[in-house]
Amino acid sequence: MKILINQTAFLGDLILSLPLLQVIKEKIANTSVDYLCITKTKEILQNNPHINKIIEYDKHGRDKGLTGFKKIIKEIRGNKYDVIISVQRFLRSTLIAKLSGAQKSISYDISSFSFLYTDRVEYQQKHEISRVLDLLKPLGLEDLPLIKPEIYPSENDKEEVAKIFKGLGISEKRELICIAPGSVWFTKRFPRDKFVRLINMMDNDKYKVALIGGSDDKKLCEYIISKSTNNEVYNFAGKLSILQSAELIKNSALIITNDSAPLHLATAVGTRVLALFGSTISEFGFSPIGENDKIFETAGLKCRPCSNHGKKECPIHTFDCMNRISEEVIYDEVKSILLNLS
Repeated sequence: MKILINQTAFLGDLILSLPLLQVIKEKIANTSVDYLCITKTKEILQNNPHINKIIEYDKHGRDKGLTGFKKIIKEIRGNKYDVIISVQRFLRSTLIAKLSGAQKSISYDISSFSFLYTDRVEYQQKHEISRVLDLLKPLGLEDLPLIKPEIYPSENDKEEVAKIFKGLGISEKRELICIAPGSVWFTKRFPRDKFVRLINMMDNDKYKVALIGGSDDKKLCEYIISKSTNNEVYNFAGKLSILQSAELIKNSALIITNDSAPLHLATAVGTRVLALFGSTISEFGFSPIGENDKIFETAGLKCRPCSNHGKKECPIHTFDCMNRISEEVIYDEVKSILLNLS
């Protein structure tokens, strides 16, 4: 059986779709699984032994528009898939499935033009991993347990992170804390000055702090360092690949992160997560799943959630969802974790 998984959303969404691949390879014999993803996220699929082929869809770049769409359809049809599973729910994904030539096409009942799929699965309010695994019901796989995604940093990735630890004078992973202060959406970002105060509280804890993120987060991290009195804060935003970031997180004591991709990287590598949720809520299904992970959020706000994905500004200009989260309370949790590690 040849199966294509279509997930052309953001990095975090792609990471949380990986259990779909893992279960297919474990439960269905003689399957070949390909992945359709966007250029920005394809690295997370590298070195994965369960993937036969990665199809890169640069839908905002060289494959933009009708010409690019036709090219992708031609490639997909040429691969002659038996099954296509669309994790993405938008019209483009529906059209890809319809035009793929696959005998069976699977998505959610709320997907755009869902009647064009051969099989539709109820979209439920549960964790995204469980929700994604529901897409295997038409293949006879039901009541699947929630499992963590698997990613595969290369030996070179591990060596690069080992160099970082050596350069910082770190011999054990418990000596480093990762902080991911960025997000595409403003209302998902814990305020930068609150991050500064939180990091300053860690000044006497003898732990080094690594700020991580993409190149778009570099200036934010530079600001945090410039305002901090903690001399053991280092900016790695934009300096590491996705898999190198995952390896750095794996070898850290914990990560403090907004509701964004680093949260899901930490889930995949099993690092303790302290997650900061502002305009979004954990009930959407994108919370950390570790037994000892913790979410910090402001409950009881009538304005929350204000959107599914976050907004570019607070709609009512108070930003209470983030401003009311106490950095002191976060630090107390950090201190408790570090005391248990020592």
